[in-house]
Amino acid sequence: METKNDPHLFQPIAIKSVTLRNRIGVSPMCQYSSEDGLANDWHLVHLGSRAVGGAALVIAEATAVSPEGRITPGDAGIWADEHIEPIARINRFIKQHGAVPGIQIAHAGRKASATRPWEGGAHLADNQGGWPTVAPSAIPFGGNLNKVPREMTETDIAKVQNDFVAAAKRALAAGNEWLELHFAHGYLTHEFLSPLSNQRTDRYGGGFENRIRFAMETTRAARAVWPEKFPFTVRLSCSDWVPGAWDIEQSVELSRRLKAEGVDLIDCSSGGAVPDAKIAAGPGYQVPFAEKIRREANIATAAVGAITEPKQADEIIRSGKADLVYMAREFLRDPYWPAHAARELGHAEKVPGPIQYARAW
Repeated sequence: METKNDPHLFQPIAIKSVTLRNRIGVSPMCQYSSEDGLANDWHLVHLGSRAVGGAALVIAEATAVSPEGRITPGDAGIWADEHIEPIARINRFIKQHGAVPGIQIAHAGRKASATRPWEGGAHLADNQGGWPTVAPSAIPFGGNLNKVPREMTETDIAKVQNDFVAAAKRALAAGNEWLELHFAHGYLTHEFLSPLSNQRTDRYGGGFENRIRFAMETTRAARAVWPEKFPFTVRLSCSDWVPGAWDIEQSVELSRRLKAEGVDLIDCSSGGAVPDAKIAAGPGYQVPFAEKIRREANIATAAVGAITEPKQADEIIRSGKADLVYMAREFLRDPYWPAHAARELGHAEKVPGPIQYARAW
């Protein structure tokens, strides 16, 4: 017999001073719809509708800590004070409808200066509005992202870390109550972690201890300005899906160390380091990463990736494979997925819906 204390998809969970009404989070999803980094009505509707639909946590897309850290010219940004109020407006709406507003802050590294996906996703030439890219090593990503990045100096590294700190402060000023550092998907911090993209010979490259240095220092610096009462989280690519590269065992060890620095949860994704990785994708294919890190690093985790069915999501929580389930594409298809899942799982009362929709809910 189920008791009120048994974990399930619609059981609330408290992390720090924040209580999520269920275990469902909206994963950060780039919209490529900003101008000069500013959030607009598209972002209000995109994020706000998922809060109305019953998600407990709504995390805004990868938000660039500097103009040169954008993936595309349409990326959201948080490098200037003018970005604060448009984000705050959205966060007020999210909170009004019972969800917790979060944000992912990011630097794209060698994958920056690209066209939007629907424009082909290739690197922009400088005379087409592109900009120089930076990375741990002067190695291009490959494929249609063939711009050779400039190898970062230690001065460059310090600047980017300062940009993360300033972004964390602005995120707080904008009313975010959940912060995620984007250390995944082949963007800058992941580029330092992976030997595929980091071939430095100084203290930021080589063995594991040196390759994690940028991530550890950035975490420590951002954690120092983020309030203790709010969750502080990290997204990792838990595997490069390339033999001999970044893998789950290294991710477990890094997660242990991130926990010691005050990280509350690891968002467990994978891939993105190189264009030709052989990824064994399928329903819930990344869940084992979340389960292993949760068990072996003794830290809360979020599972993400090809999670689409209510029973599938519920089983992840009930079996202790993860503490939260983040969803992306399924939320694009159905902003009200939590409400539909609640009815299917016998917890319809957990997502009562907005009063404006009561006649049809």
